[in-house]
Amino acid sequence: MGEQERMVEAMLFASAEPITLREMAGRMPHGCDPAEAVAHVRKRYEGRGVRVQRVGEAWAIRTAPDLSFLMQKETVEMRKLSRAATETLAIIAYHQPVTRAEIEEIRGVSVSRGTIDQLLELDWIRFGRRKMAPGRPVTFVVTPEFLDQFGLETARDLPGLKELRAAGLLDNRLPPGAGDGGESGPDDEDGVTGRGQSELFEE
Repeated sequence: MGEQERMVEAMLFASAEPITLREMAGRMPHGCDPAEAVAHVRKRYEGRGVRVQRVGEAWAIRTAPDLSFLMQKETVEMRKLSRAATETLAIIAYHQPVTRAEIEEIRGVSVSRGTIDQLLELDWIRFGRRKMAPGRPVTFVVTPEFLDQFGLETARDLPGLKELRAAGLLDNRLPPGAGDGGESGPDDEDGVTGRGQSELFEE
């Protein structure tokens, strides 16, 4: 097992992307147990400067959260998502697997193809299984890259409404037009955002 730990540790350090147990097993000699080896390596790195973290169905070595200030000079500049893309991503994350029609129902406006394409290009969403409904529409789900970007193990770790309000990311204001029955046009960036869930996506 000691040698298996060394192999797993080497793969985790060398891999630019999170690596699954299946990928580890494919590289290790026959009869090895990567799951047990990962458990041992994870325990060995507890309390250290880096830790072995689960990302979806894969594993990666990441900086310990309390030492993140040491990396402040190494930043990655991201393109700012449009309001439509942000709302669409949030809906997919909280409601996956979700179809385009369901996204539009929640937002209250249509979703442009460009919005979906942008999220697909960022590798933050992917196509899921087709839904058992007329027309067999495709669904969308978030990706391991999305989880890794926001430091989540699974989508279940997304903050709830209470956490978002406590962080000052939500308030109880009604979106423009919500009180007078106003409607917005297709993919209007500043329009009404959702029916019954507008507070989740209000700026």
